[in-house]
Amino acid sequence: MPQSTTSSSGSDSAVPVGGEAPATAFDDAPLNRFHLRITSLTFCANASDGYELGIISIALPLIASQLGFGAVWEGLLGASALIGIFLGSVIVGWAADRIGRQRLYTWNFVLIAVASAAEFFVTGPAQLFVLRLLIGIGIGADYALGPTLVAEFVPRKYRGGLLASLTVLWTVGYVIAFFLGNYMVSLGDDAWRWLLATSCVPAVAVVLLRIGVPESPRWLLARGRVEQARAVVQRLGGDAEAFASLVRSTRAAGGTTTARYRDLFGRAHWRNTAFGAVFYNAQVVPYFAIYTFLPLVLLKMGVGEEDTTSDGMLNVFLLAGSLAGLWFVAKASRRGLTIWSFVVLIASLAPMAIWPDAPTAVLFPLFLVFTFTMSAAVNLDQVYPAELFPTDLRSSGVGLLNGLSRVGSAIGTFLLPLSLDHLGFSPTMLVLTLVLVAGLVASVAWAPETKNMALH
Repeated sequence: MPQSTTSSSGSDSAVPVGGEAPATAFDDAPLNRFHLRITSLTFCANASDGYELGIISIALPLIASQLGFGAVWEGLLGASALIGIFLGSVIVGWAADRIGRQRLYTWNFVLIAVASAAEFFVTGPAQLFVLRLLIGIGIGADYALGPTLVAEFVPRKYRGGLLASLTVLWTVGYVIAFFLGNYMVSLGDDAWRWLLATSCVPAVAVVLLRIGVPESPRWLLARGRVEQARAVVQRLGGDAEAFASLVRSTRAAGGTTTARYRDLFGRAHWRNTAFGAVFYNAQVVPYFAIYTFLPLVLLKMGVGEEDTTSDGMLNVFLLAGSLAGLWFVAKASRRGLTIWSFVVLIASLAPMAIWPDAPTAVLFPLFLVFTFTMSAAVNLDQVYPAELFPTDLRSSGVGLLNGLSRVGSAIGTFLLPLSLDHLGFSPTMLVLTLVLVAGLVASVAWAPETKNMALH
């Protein structure tokens, strides 16, 4: 079970109580078709989340005009899926450590599919809020389950890259929503209904493709279900030594004990939990707040709504940063990448708070740097949490960190348009910069090094 200890370089490293978790033959198995399948099926939640955020940011002006509501409902609808993600991550993450990952991994997308289709028929903002809340619950459940299953199945050599690729799919979903949304909004007053309902199609496909995904053998062994774990390892092509090494690792980690949820805040894990919560929030609060209301933020920087070239450049930088982040995750240490990304983000956002009247030719390039760096850095959001906790707490820990990050994101998304209206552009950017500073401080103090760590 991980606790922080000082390495030779002076940084904190997450290791189990009693020393480093022993690597198993299962950890070092060759990459195979199933590893890629479980990762690709988990892509869908991240792509859906990016798509949902991108779609609502484009559809909101049309919805507000047709249904007739103001800034409060606009903020609530922008934040609704984020609130649902909090509920889904925390509740389902807790449940998955107790009843298993596999069944919940399929049913969460049934919820997304049904709620997405129902968006077409809404007649008021309250109905849309409830449906987007349900969609968020389904996505949040997958945020707890998907990275947990990927981390517990794939070899450690490929774990960082495959987990980081989940965030790339978030950006792909967001960019697809941008281009598809800007095309569809010109199709008539009810275009937003078709736009919101489009997320039903991939959700149905995911439900069908996830049928037959096995339970995590690590979780089965932690629950004492040895023969079922053996059958899964054999099904995946593992030999007797791969299974025996998993059994030895489970015994070394304490055997078939069941951790309690409050252990996340106990002596062995509080530092990793605190670091994960602060680091995750410090990234996604500015991200979700700014990019949910991107046209409004650009307008405050002097980029007009008709300037589609600037919008297109931002989306290119989002996608390029996300792809570059895969390289950074593969080459850099977890701790180093986290700290230095916060440094660059602060340096690129702070001038917007300090010199808000600067020429657009100064502010917009800084915003491109911010966009690229943020998109690269958030690749860690799917990597770090799954590496911070042991098997009997992993889904709970991943769900908690995802859930808490969405609380911050929902608050930031709700408050951003109100803050821009009542406080102005400069104070709003200053608050977001201070959030990044908090992430930097927490990372310097607590960030563990987990790259290539054997899970336990």
